[in-house]
Amino acid sequence: MSSSAKVLIDTAHENVYRIIEQISSTKETPLLIMNTNVMRNRYEQFREELRELSNARVFYAVKANPHLDIVKLLYELGTGFEIASKDELDIVSSLDVPSSKIISSNPIKIPIFIESAYERSVNSFTFDSHTEIEKLSQLAAGSNVYVRLLVPNTGSEWPLDKKFGVDVEDAVSLLLEARRKNLEPYGIAFHVGSQCSRPATWIKAIEKTKVVWESVKKQGIELRSINIGGGFPCRYTERVPSIREIIQAVKKSLKANFPHEQDIEIIAEPGRALVGEAGILVTTVIGKATRAGQNWLYLDVGVFNGLMEVMGGIKYEFIKSNSGAVKNWVLAGPSCDSMDIITKRVELPEPEIGDKIYIIPAGAYTTAYASEFDGFHIPEVHIL
Repeated sequence: MSSSAKVLIDTAHENVYRIIEQISSTKETPLLIMNTNVMRNRYEQFREELRELSNARVFYAVKANPHLDIVKLLYELGTGFEIASKDELDIVSSLDVPSSKIISSNPIKIPIFIESAYERSVNSFTFDSHTEIEKLSQLAAGSNVYVRLLVPNTGSEWPLDKKFGVDVEDAVSLLLEARRKNLEPYGIAFHVGSQCSRPATWIKAIEKTKVVWESVKKQGIELRSINIGGGFPCRYTERVPSIREIIQAVKKSLKANFPHEQDIEIIAEPGRALVGEAGILVTTVIGKATRAGQNWLYLDVGVFNGLMEVMGGIKYEFIKSNSGAVKNWVLAGPSCDSMDIITKRVELPEPEIGDKIYIIPAGAYTTAYASEFDGFHIPEVHIL
């Protein structure tokens, strides 16, 4: 494996690569191997950087990788959990996670999920519309609610600002309406977009948050919490800001914009940043062809059964376990669909049918997005 792959997987354990090769030689592919040491290290980085904020909490976004053993590990380390559905609620409930460590930041929720969460004493919900206020007031009366603020998604590989969020004036109006409808306006939530590489985007979001905060304060609403969302990146093929760089920017902006609000609860919702770099996806070469002068390489994992994020611009690193003459390849998945193209250009040594290709970092949104379209299996997860 390349030196960059070694950094991404785990620099602390010299034997991890040999172990990965041993595991993948005895199991069918596609196979997602998750390294627990990397997840521990990432969580500890968040806790260390947030330590100066006495009221800061980490809630893992379960959608990034909902595998039960991963959720269990992160719970044992101390995380709370951000969930969006009844199935995700069932996962964390199976581990007896207390309701105080569960929040839902999905602005549009299915009613049965609200009912189920409220029955289990979960009482922290995000909203961004009048209809959501109606649902919450009827199904989760008295709950703590956050308004989802529309903020720039500059520098994000996977923007979210078209589907969710409201601007300042509407955010103020919705918080006032929530109070009238027997809900407790508790805070402001935002999301800078997934895989965001610009710390300044968090700064801009906090500056906008201040405007809403002060506006509702003048109307008698004392907010207590800011949810800075997810968006924390992991390294794919290019350098990204570290957890430290982003949290330092957040702390500096909070100090500048909320100098007299010492007890604000700060919530962070990392998903990709906790699990992404912990995963290596092992796949097998199942076919080769030359078409219109291009070399095509077919793998047993593709867009539909593990690599859906390539459709949104995520670029993985592909590593062949042995050397040889390097060629340019189009990588494609196993299905019969012509959209199942992973990348149109990658340099790899000439492989043979049956050779393994390692894809990194693949711990986030691989199995979570995957389907068994065309009968091809979702990668099995192996916890290392």
